[in-house]
Amino acid sequence: MKKSSILGIVVIAIAIAVIISTYSSTSTYGSFNEAKETRSELHVVGKLNKQKELFYEPTKDANYFSFYMKDNKGSDCKVVYTGTKPEDFERSEQIVLTGKMVGNEFHASSILMKCPSKYTQDKLETKEYKATQASI
Repeated sequence: MKKSSILGIVVIAIAIAVIISTYSSTSTYGSFNEAKETRSELHVVGKLNKQKELFYEPTKDANYFSFYMKDNKGSDCKVVYTGTKPEDFERSEQIVLTGKMVGNEFHASSILMKCPSKYTQDKLETKEYKATQASI
């Protein structure tokens, strides 16, 4: 065989290995009910259930944070996160969790939050009004 043919086969084999490893490490979006049915990691999107308690006591265990979240399909579930509580967590508009179900609890490995915008419509209207008054 020519060296170029061997090199081509090696490059193709490496490309296939990269594609397979990338595909196997990706997770999909779902709900808490779907997370109960699968053993792989899943992204769950939802909102914090503010009627139920948040538990975080950094003096006892700084790497344990639990709360209740309602996913986009309406299922409510207890979430356990082994890390510190994110700043302004209670103010988040939307939460994206990555993790899997352990019993009846969702154990999150990461938390992404969509926080409220500091540029609300009221503030924009107030600033526009002031600018209009100043120009008169």
